[in-house]
Amino acid sequence: MSQEPWQWPEATWRGYVEKVRAGRSLQPASWPGGARVAVAISFDSDHETIPLRDGETSPGRLAQGEYGSRVAAPRIVQLLEDFEVPASFFMPAVSGLLHPQEVELYVRHGHEVAVHGWIHERNMLLSHADELELTGRAVETLEKLTGTRPTGIRTPSWDFSDSTLDIVAELGLAYDSSLMADDEPYEIVAQGRPTGIVEIPVEWIRDDAPYFMMERYASLRPYMPPRSALQIWIDEFDAAREAGGTFQLTLHPHIIGHRSRLLVLRRLLEHIRQHDDVWFATHEQIAELVRPAVSNAATAEGASA
Repeated sequence: MSQEPWQWPEATWRGYVEKVRAGRSLQPASWPGGARVAVAISFDSDHETIPLRDGETSPGRLAQGEYGSRVAAPRIVQLLEDFEVPASFFMPAVSGLLHPQEVELYVRHGHEVAVHGWIHERNMLLSHADELELTGRAVETLEKLTGTRPTGIRTPSWDFSDSTLDIVAELGLAYDSSLMADDEPYEIVAQGRPTGIVEIPVEWIRDDAPYFMMERYASLRPYMPPRSALQIWIDEFDAAREAGGTFQLTLHPHIIGHRSRLLVLRRLLEHIRQHDDVWFATHEQIAELVRPAVSNAATAEGASA
């Protein structure tokens, strides 16, 4: 019989905790142009992959996802254009294959397209070999669709298996955006050793899904008006600016892209644009900015060894 967690020896529970941890903070002393705060807006373009992943093939469920590409994505890109904001679009490869014109739209407007799994798979249920194969296939597919190899990943559902970090490193990805150990970018540490991989952390507070998701046959229901979420995100931005840090936001076209909710994003960007000390950046740009801190620290560590 397997042991209960309260029966584990220290080596066991400590081993789980130390497997993937937050290392040194990578928050810079200042942001480009003397900006006080970095703003990283991102979208997970899941579309039809959520029902497809679960084997749900009814036209009704797939139509909800189709809305994200057909209606919401063009609206979002136009809104970003209005405010001159670059964004990162984390896209399952199957979404990209279903909607290549959407990928082209993102690229044409200068946005980042990054990895979000193959079909929004649940990587916690996959073997190392299967997760590696699907993630590698996703990287190759997005590279073909965009003409540029992606440098970052956000795991589907922000799940992180025992294999994920090794796979991110094996595929040569520069950053991840799935973990929650800080408000600011940090270097991921594995078993006490720095990996050189940048983490741009997420948080459910700064995600539209917990506030607005709807499941017809379950108890999941939107529980707040959109403008209530707006106030939360404004407060998050204001606090990040006060701290000289990062405001990172995760949205989904099929969720935020409806009229009354897209108004919230517009109001948020209006609030942020009232400040002249903001650096709007893609996740890739933030990772590129802070990576020298990782390299310099590694060089110094090697010299002192």
